[in-house]
Amino acid sequence: MKLESMEDLFLDQIKDLYSAETQIVKALPKMSKAASSSELKEAFDEHLEQTKEHVQRLEKICEGLGLTTAGKKCKAMQGLLEEGKEVMSEEDESPILDAALIAAAQRVEHYEIAGYGCARTFANHLGHEEAVSLLQQTLDEEAEADKKLTDIAQSAVNSQAAQS
Repeated sequence: MKLESMEDLFLDQIKDLYSAETQIVKALPKMSKAASSSELKEAFDEHLEQTKEHVQRLEKICEGLGLTTAGKKCKAMQGLLEEGKEVMSEEDESPILDAALIAAAQRVEHYEIAGYGCARTFANHLGHEEAVSLLQQTLDEEAEADKKLTDIAQSAVNSQAAQS
């Protein structure tokens, strides 16, 4: 898609986010299975359900804009998830693997926070009020997921990993 206007850029960002979220839906069950911390497993499982809602919100935005979700692969997310897969293949279930999973998941969250923040801002400038609301809701949930991962790391996982 050639970007000739802010609208084109916004639509491209929505497709990119949709691709990213659908990739995450596939990755989170593997991350949950690899985690040894029950708190981390629970966080991944909860975020999987949220991520499915994020996909639905993006589909709603696309529907409202007459946009198809097909045709874009988020290569950045693909790379971030590849790194997470690499960690899972190198480490056995342990506090160190949990710490590595949190680091990988937070990279994903930070990418999403940046993407949703930009898309929300573009939607606002373009007057897409429903999209602004839906994107802000997801942005808030992504920030909360990031905070939860930080809390899990600080409360137990990192100190356990350091003692391993």
